[in-house]
Amino acid sequence: MTEHNLIQTLNDALGWELRAANMYAHYAANIRGIHRLQLSPMFTDEATESTMHADIVRKAIVKLGGVPVTERNPHEIIHTTQYGEMLVHSLETETKAAAVYAAIMIELESVGDQDLYDAIEQIYLAELRSLEELRLLMG
Repeated sequence: MTEHNLIQTLNDALGWELRAANMYAHYAANIRGIHRLQLSPMFTDEATESTMHADIVRKAIVKLGGVPVTERNPHEIIHTTQYGEMLVHSLETETKAAAVYAAIMIELESVGDQDLYDAIEQIYLAELRSLEELRLLMG
């Protein structure tokens, strides 16, 4: 796998992180009812985590000689005030992001940059933890 392909895949991940940060901030502000007590802080934490992941990915792209994207993934962010729908859309986003990071992990094995591999692996594991948490919340 070439560094050019790796940069493209990292930019794909960056686009998903930028989208996730927007989506989670939107959901944190729009959640209503009793579920707001638990889900608003969770969505806020996820937005913050996505921003931190985006920063790591952005720096990795620059380190590899690429130019980071500035636009989020174009997949529509669905507005809703229903917590169940928010969780479904969150699960979809985390699933897609985890798949991109899984692909990056494979590509990184051929690059030989252990620090970058370790950083991306930590993001990938965080995505898997988020997936598990969302699955548990959804019952």
